[in-house]
Amino acid sequence: MPADHSTRPVVVLDLDGTLVDSVYEHVSAWHAAFHDVGLHVSATRIHEAIGMGGDRLVSHVAGDPAEAAVGDDVRKLHDDYFRSALRSVCGLDGASELVEALAAHGHRLVLASSSEADLVDDLLDLVDVRRHLTAVVTGSDDTASKPAPDSVQLAVERAGGGAAVVLGDATWDALAARAAGATALGLRSGGIDTERLTAAGATRVYDGPRDLLDSLEGAPLRSD
Repeated sequence: MPADHSTRPVVVLDLDGTLVDSVYEHVSAWHAAFHDVGLHVSATRIHEAIGMGGDRLVSHVAGDPAEAAVGDDVRKLHDDYFRSALRSVCGLDGASELVEALAAHGHRLVLASSSEADLVDDLLDLVDVRRHLTAVVTGSDDTASKPAPDSVQLAVERAGGGAAVVLGDATWDALAARAAGATALGLRSGGIDTERLTAAGATRVYDGPRDLLDSLEGAPLRSD
């Protein structure tokens, strides 16, 4: 019997740290970029900021004066360093299978990433999920970046509306979900612990895509 979409919320998927194992490459790229412009920002502080939009990250970790002086330079350097590290990035264990299972359960699936569209496209090559996605929202769309709710709201709108569940590895995903009135599920696969994900609004936290896949029947993914 076909799944009943009326009881299945839209699932809004993050990308980095949720479907692909790229968080620490991002940390390294930002760390090197700050170093190149003469700023030392700790890797720990950068790690905690991964998942928010790059337009917010520089001021968040280095202050408004740094954003005004070198923000665009840091973002360009980060992108260059990250692209050079793409060869070491791969899909997370169970990511493709999880997306396939969610689609088979009747969920409408939308990707919402803070990364720019061309980089999202490259990262999607690492997992077999494109055919299951109703739409993709990226940092290239004209929306306020995470933790603002705009990207989640746009993703749900592009999927046709309705209740939504946001799946992400960062506190910023959970904050964006909460601001958008959606349920947030957290993954530890980006290196953020359960306590912080829960404090940000995640109703349940899993080790990673494989753990959620194995726990899918008990996950809060129905709206009825």
